[in-house]
Amino acid sequence: MKIRVITDSAADLPLPCRPEVTVLPMTVTFGEEQFLDGVNLTHRQFYEKLIEGDVLPATSQINPAQFEEAFRQAAEAGETVVAVVVSSKLSGTFQSACIAAEEFPGRVFVVDSENATIGEQILVQRALALMDQGLDAAAVAGRLEEEKKDICLVALLDTLEYLKRGGRISSSAALVGGLLSVKPVVAVEHGEVVMLGRARGSKNGSNLLVQEIRKTRGVDFERPYLLGYTGLEDSLLQKYIADSAALWAEHTDALPVGTVGGTIGAHVGPGAVAVAFFQRSDG
Repeated sequence: MKIRVITDSAADLPLPCRPEVTVLPMTVTFGEEQFLDGVNLTHRQFYEKLIEGDVLPATSQINPAQFEEAFRQAAEAGETVVAVVVSSKLSGTFQSACIAAEEFPGRVFVVDSENATIGEQILVQRALALMDQGLDAAAVAGRLEEEKKDICLVALLDTLEYLKRGGRISSSAALVGGLLSVKPVVAVEHGEVVMLGRARGSKNGSNLLVQEIRKTRGVDFERPYLLGYTGLEDSLLQKYIADSAALWAEHTDALPVGTVGGTIGAHVGPGAVAVAFFQRSDG
């Protein structure tokens, strides 16, 4: 039986996707204007609005009816579904998918990625690879539940301002951070965003990012890995790639790079760089 992989736009999958993939868009709101992430609001358009405007955007989860419609279309086409969604600790989207899946017992398998943006995206890529190996939907979902624990997503943010505007840190902490050119390094652990450290200046921030990657079990180059950035251009990411060449030089000639869209970009702002990969398995 054919498998359809359904995910949300928080995964920041590049378009066009493979025909077996359906991406359901989150809603991004700027004041009175509403957009569908990745449909009528590209990543570039989002950052132009974010940088040029004074209104902090809001994002809305996907509701059960949207998932039910997508699941029903797949079922009517004779497909089983593996739904890979943004972390349940960051959005109610997972709950919406689970509610909808109750109408399709044995046909729809929902996986909480416990991640977001490029961390979620590489789990979707892994789902497709397992599907291509001939696994059925239940087996693919089971493998994803096991392997998602190997994913490491670390990011260097350019500013604390958007965390402050989103209520994540106090205004006084953001002011001090800005004056000292503090660059926070964050990660997604157990589905939540955690602070790993702060560095003064971009160069020290890049070094800290490399250090955090070295603390892991190492990059599994047999499974998907990806670098991403927020904003209108990738100069900071290219600088990081040059500074971290020792991590990749012996394993690949070119690093895959993607952009982070509005769902996550609203909370971290422009000028961030991120790395997502599967850690090598124990033993």
